[in-house]
Amino acid sequence: MLTGKTVVVIGGDARYIEMMHQLVEKDASVYVIGFDEVEDDLNGIYVSDLDSIPQEKIDAIILPITGLDQEGYAEAHFTEESPLITEEWLNQFPEDCLLFTGIMTPYLSELKEFENRIIKLFDRNDVAIYNSIPTAEGTLMFAIQHTDFTIHNSNVTILGLGRVGKTLVHTFQGVGANVSVYSKHADELARIYEYQATPIAEEDLQESMKHCDILINTIPALVVTPSIISALPKNSLIIDIASKPGGVDFRFAKKRGIKAFLAPSLPGLVASNTAGKILARVIHNIILENA
Repeated sequence: MLTGKTVVVIGGDARYIEMMHQLVEKDASVYVIGFDEVEDDLNGIYVSDLDSIPQEKIDAIILPITGLDQEGYAEAHFTEESPLITEEWLNQFPEDCLLFTGIMTPYLSELKEFENRIIKLFDRNDVAIYNSIPTAEGTLMFAIQHTDFTIHNSNVTILGLGRVGKTLVHTFQGVGANVSVYSKHADELARIYEYQATPIAEEDLQESMKHCDILINTIPALVVTPSIISALPKNSLIIDIASKPGGVDFRFAKKRGIKAFLAPSLPGLVASNTAGKILARVIHNIILENA
């Protein structure tokens, strides 16, 4: 439990609503900035502003998944003006105050006072594995919505066998797809075989595209090049769930008439309630570990 702990949440999207409720359930005192237009009931949560936060009492600050932009603004979906977070304002918090963010940004990397207290949630294995579940479900939803054939018995190729890639294999196999997975690494190719999926080595990637119905990219680098896209059937679908800008040449896909979608941050889009509970669980554990 977080009895006696005080947290301030600055900005965020729909998943933060459930996260805040979960932290209150765990007996934390929760102040929020950038949520003045929320329609949900924020019972037990203190809707505040930058000047009203009891800074000397705060144990943790939770920034949006996107961190702070180059000028220090926090992305906020429930207010007209994004909060501006300055280094001077942050430096007024206690020396043991933790700073949570989804990803590291250049602005955050310049905060020398918080250098050893910034928790990058999306760099953590536990968060990534938990989030892979709604990500895989969201990808399946995209596949169903944007095809005119069943996923069952279709040929699905997944690029990358990371934490999300592994969950994608199980998810698409579970609905009867014929799953192939591309990797550069020999040990991962062996694991793909053990998963009863078809391993694709680098030298075989382009040739394998000829029979691909749905191509799912998880690699945050340009891997779906014009040569790969040229090998795909015209009625195939590309879903890119890698971090922006993704790993697909969308210009060439459009030129060739192949449907291609960039769909990052799927947990927040398709399962904000679950995604919020995941964040709250991990943040709760980290605060207690550092108490």
